[in-house]
Amino acid sequence: MNIFSWIRGAIRKMFGKNNIEDALNIDIAVSTELESKILKWGQMYKNEAPWINDDIKSLELPSAIANEFVRLTMSEFKSNITGGTRAVCIKKIYDYAIKELPNNLEYGNAKGGLMMKPYIKNKNIFVEFIQQGYFFPVEYDDTGKITGAVFVSQKTKGEDIYTRLEYHSLKGTDYFIINKAFKSKDKDDLGDDIALTEVKEWENIQDKTKIQHVEKPLFAYYKPPMANNIDTKSPLGMSVYAKAENLIKDADTQYGRIMWEYEASEKAIYASTEALRQRRKDGVSLWEIPKLKDRLFRAVDISKANGDDLFHDYSPEVRDEAFWRGLNKILERIEFNCMLAYGTLSEPTYSDKTATEIKASKQRSFTAVSRMQENLQDALEDLLYAIDVLVTLYKLAPIGTYQASFEWGDSVLADTEKEQVLQMQEVSAGLRSKLKYIMFRYGLTEEQALEELQRIKEEKMSNQEAFGFTANVEEE
Repeated sequence: MNIFSWIRGAIRKMFGKNNIEDALNIDIAVSTELESKILKWGQMYKNEAPWINDDIKSLELPSAIANEFVRLTMSEFKSNITGGTRAVCIKKIYDYAIKELPNNLEYGNAKGGLMMKPYIKNKNIFVEFIQQGYFFPVEYDDTGKITGAVFVSQKTKGEDIYTRLEYHSLKGTDYFIINKAFKSKDKDDLGDDIALTEVKEWENIQDKTKIQHVEKPLFAYYKPPMANNIDTKSPLGMSVYAKAENLIKDADTQYGRIMWEYEASEKAIYASTEALRQRRKDGVSLWEIPKLKDRLFRAVDISKANGDDLFHDYSPEVRDEAFWRGLNKILERIEFNCMLAYGTLSEPTYSDKTATEIKASKQRSFTAVSRMQENLQDALEDLLYAIDVLVTLYKLAPIGTYQASFEWGDSVLADTEKEQVLQMQEVSAGLRSKLKYIMFRYGLTEEQALEELQRIKEEKMSNQEAFGFTANVEEE
């Protein structure tokens, strides 16, 4: 079957038409159930979960969880590209992508994955971040790594909707990129094939490109390290809060109860109808009830007042403490299911956790974050490879090499400042080498650290000679 027959089916499925399995006649990477979940995770992130209404407000837990994992993952992140002229070119592209990474990583954590795809424009390379749900995995290898995917771009001009499909596929060491454009007036249909030149922004894009001697796909995919228990055969990832969906619903509902408790306990007045002002609006008589909750107001017949006052105070007891404790228990379950440490979302003062339990929860969070860092580093290395291939393809820099370094830190468990002081003390006592300290402190590779030490030694010798004396310099 022609690949674009499959793509047409895939896009139509995205718009609620046809079935990808029927179009391709094989088991594909995205099941209907998983596709629905990705949509739901996105709704939850935007505070548009199905259970949100006038009475139940969102605590915004999904976005808070996704953001917290970004903070934990990247709080001490340092990455550098070194080398010659080629490395300088790659570093410029890479640094810009790293600057844009945190917000996009939050979207990736929320929806279960993030694509990073470099592209050429006006002889410059940029990196596009594509959220899960806006690309379709087509092929993947035995390890679950995606090797073929379709990316969707859309533009609307007046009543016309233009869609571009960009298909990437790695076959051995040959890499194919195919672009096709469509025009429609119906957002739920691709419409008719058109030339790429009909859309100004796409006029310089090639219909077909073949690149030889390619070892990896020219895109990089990051996914959170949660096992996909919705579609175990899919290479796609899971949202960081996927296993806490129902608990998040419970938390929002419980918060709604707390807000109702406060509203219900607001001071109100029971009054005789004769004691109220009356006004007319659109020919209808209305009681004047300034600053009172409609559902808390009661009219009292003056003829049945039995001599009592015409006004009665309504001041019920607030039962918020029990409600808050209940919410806190739910938040602790969310923390456990999302692999966050206790106290990240919950209030520690309500917790009866032991020191051992709290330490174990921090270890659990540290393990999750460490795996996220590993997955993200793999994706960034794949991104650098893709950038390097495009730099060669478009002759943007001379042939050469580059070295990438990554430093993540472990502040989830340790105090980095204290760790640095400790390591400096160990260097002074001769228990740690200067080489290892510089690697730790600046996130350098061993080769980069050796070069830095050599520069330090040369500067030290130069300064000593300038003052008319020399001294032995320690060898590392």
